[in-house]
This record gives sequence, C-alpha cells and structure tokens, in this order.
Amino acid sequence: MKCPFCAHDATKVIDSRTTDGGIRRRRKCETCEERFTTYEQVQRAVVMIVKKDGRREEFHREKLLTGLRIAARKRPLPSGAVEAIVEDIEQRLMASGRAEVPSRVIGEMAITRLKGLDPIAYIRFASVYHQFVSLDEMLEELNRIANVGPLALPAEQAKLFEDDLDALVRGESPRARPEDDELVREPISLDTLRASR
Repeated sequence: MKCPFCAHDATKVIDSRTTDGGIRRRRKCETCEERFTTYEQVQRAVVMIVKKDGRREEFHREKLLTGLRIAARKRPLPSGAVEAIVEDIEQRLMASGRAEVPSRVIGEMAITRLKGLDPIAYIRFASVYHQFVSLDEMLEELNRIANVGPLALPAEQAKLFEDDLDALVRGESPRARPEDDELVREPISLDTLRASR
C-alpha cells in the first residue's frame, strides 16, 4: 500500500475494524509517519444488463434505486422499503449465477415488488417502464389493479414475486395461474371511482 502523502511503499496496519461495508484499516507510513485510513470490501460479481437495443452495461444499483425513489416520491412507504427492494433484486441477480440478464427482467422484478408495496408508486414506475402511449393503456392498467379488490392489492402479491423469480431471471414471462382468472371482474370506470370517494 502506497502512502498518499509521500508515495513510499512501506506502510503498516495499526488498527483493523469490521464495518457493514467491509474492513476499515488505519495505516501508518514507515517513512513520513503520517497516518491514513483505507477501506476494503468484497467485490461482487459483475452482472451485465442487456438493453432493449442490444447494448450491454454493468448493473448499477444506484440507477435502479433512483428510478424507484422517483416513483415512490411523497408516498407513505415504510422507511427503507425502496432500498430493500433494490437490495433484494441485486442479491437475486448476483445469486442467479448469470453473467447477463435482460433489462426487462429487472424492470419486471421491480414492478412486481412495487405492485405489492404501493399501487401509486407501481403505476408511476410502470408508466415509464411500459411506456404507456395513451390514456387508454394507462386506464386499462388501473382497471387491472382495481379489479383485484376495492382499490387494494392482494396480500399474497409478495408470494407471486417469489414464485415468478426463476422465470424472470431466465428471461421468461411468469406463467399464468388459474386462480388469477377468478379475480378478474368488470372494468371500473373513472366515474365509479370518483363516486366511491
């Protein structure tokens, strides 16, 4: 380790502590006797994201976190909920053992988690991710959410994420379930929604 003050190679560790992010080491230069701190952390496996246009780029959790925070802005979510979604997605990607993952898999994983957490944050994220081009498309999605219950999502939504993960990581669409058909009701109009308030 080179000293940042005199660039001499001979430094010694005088203190080591484990932190959440890795190991913090306090070092002393044997030449100039200046002290400095270094941090060591495990380098995680690199997962490449395959974009819609075929480009590949490294997975950046900050990018996903920013998108989810924008979608969840001013929503009454539990503290750390968005960060937990990103952490879970990142861990699953790293544990999948895949070198490349289609970007749509990450989008679907995020959408599925948001859907179970907050319907407004979900529709905000989905409107950008699915690129709704008309009000009708967005209303169809709102109706799909509303059809599951009186403007509420089912409690078992989190379980669906667990069941569909393997398919999403493989780049496949989650399989349809017979019980999903039982939940479909007549579409709710905007007038009906307004009248229920």
